[in-house]
Amino acid sequence: MKAVVQRVIRSRVVVNGKPVANIGQGMLILLGAAKDDTQAGVNWLADKVAGLRIFSDPSGKMNLDISQINGEILVVSQFTLYGDCRKGKRPSYSLAATAQTAEGHYRDFITKLRRTGIPVQHGVFGAMMQVELTNDGPVTLIVETPPIDRSQTG
Repeated sequence: MKAVVQRVIRSRVVVNGKPVANIGQGMLILLGAAKDDTQAGVNWLADKVAGLRIFSDPSGKMNLDISQINGEILVVSQFTLYGDCRKGKRPSYSLAATAQTAEGHYRDFITKLRRTGIPVQHGVFGAMMQVELTNDGPVTLIVETPPIDRSQTG
C-alpha cells in the first residue's frame, strides 16, 4: 500500500456538489492499494501513519503525533498512486489492486485507524471526488508498506 500523507489545517471531500467529509487540523491521506498487498500491510500502514510525529510541539519541533494534538484524519481512495509512468505517455495501472480488493483494504485501513481513537472521515470509494485542503507547512510524506519477502513464501 501507498499513502500520501499531508498535514492539513483543514480538508474536505465533495461528491456531486455535496460535501461528504470535512476535517479540521490533522491529516489528509490519499491511499492506494497494490495487487499484492496483504492485511498485514494494511495494519502496518495504519499503525505507521497514526504514529507519525509530524505535528509541532510547543518549541516548534515536529515531535507530536496526531492523537497528541487531538487531530482528525480524512482518507481518500487513490488508485492512481500506482500509475506507472516509466514507459510511454499513458500511465499503466497493472500494479494496482482490483477495485474489490482495494475497497476491502481501504475499509480495513479506516477501521484500523478508528480503533486507535482518532476521528476518521473518508471519501466515497470509486467516486469522482473533489478534494480540498489547506496544507500546513507544507508537510507531505509518501509512506509505503515494506516490500513482501517472497523468499519466505512457499
